[in-house]
Amino acid sequence: MKRVGAHVSTAGGVENAPLQAASIGAKAFALFTKNQRQWKAPKLTTSSIDAFCRNCDDGGFRPGHILPHDSYLINLGSPDPEKLQRAREAFIEEMQRAEELGLILLNFHPGSHLKEIEEERCLHLIAASINMALDATKGVTAVIENTAGQGTNLGNRFEQLASLIDQVDDKSRVAVCLDTCHLFASGYDLQSTEAIESTFMEFDRIVGLRYLRGMHLNDAMQPLGSRIDRHASIGKGTIGMDAFTWIMNNPACEEIPLILETPDSAEWHKEINLLYSLER
Repeated sequence: MKRVGAHVSTAGGVENAPLQAASIGAKAFALFTKNQRQWKAPKLTTSSIDAFCRNCDDGGFRPGHILPHDSYLINLGSPDPEKLQRAREAFIEEMQRAEELGLILLNFHPGSHLKEIEEERCLHLIAASINMALDATKGVTAVIENTAGQGTNLGNRFEQLASLIDQVDDKSRVAVCLDTCHLFASGYDLQSTEAIESTFMEFDRIVGLRYLRGMHLNDAMQPLGSRIDRHASIGKGTIGMDAFTWIMNNPACEEIPLILETPDSAEWHKEINLLYSLER
């Protein structure tokens, strides 16, 4: 089964996220377990955790269909030792919060070299950060999200994702989330069935489809290779519908969270229905 959903709000508490997801007809969802633009957050309460788990059960959301995302502040490849330490501590806390909620995935952006260190050095720092977080937690897989390649962000090329995975000690707890807008912006063509097949074959050859544990389904506002991360609603951008039709009919995309991060949350239920209508 395809598990299409969206990155939903946690207003009023994380326990409301599965309710929001169910209200739009989602079969998966993403969330922030804390304010993504602040370093500190109150601890999760037992009542909130229990309500979250109960609402997930009621909505039919299993842990593998839920893709929490860490804070945007975290840079696991920071060239500044103090900032790197703060980022690592925050990432471990994010992993622990996922663990407390009974979840098994944590999606994150790899990191940025800020033009202060070489790319390879930055990738090494990111991988070391992942290893530290995995050592400090249990049961949660670190899910690396590919980037659009804006600025000095790493993770926009399959080779960089493969390098990170190669340097992670416990490969059973590292995975990848592919964002379609990011793929397209970073230069991977998705505009035809042939193009997306070729892109996924390249991903399988360099990284491995066995590491694919989630996707963000977003159309793109900017042209191929723009390296500009601007999401568009499904079918209303420069990628077009062929890619989403292919994804909705590809066995590699079964039973993983397929998450909308498109601009108009009021249209998510329509976009979910649109995506399911593409199944043959």
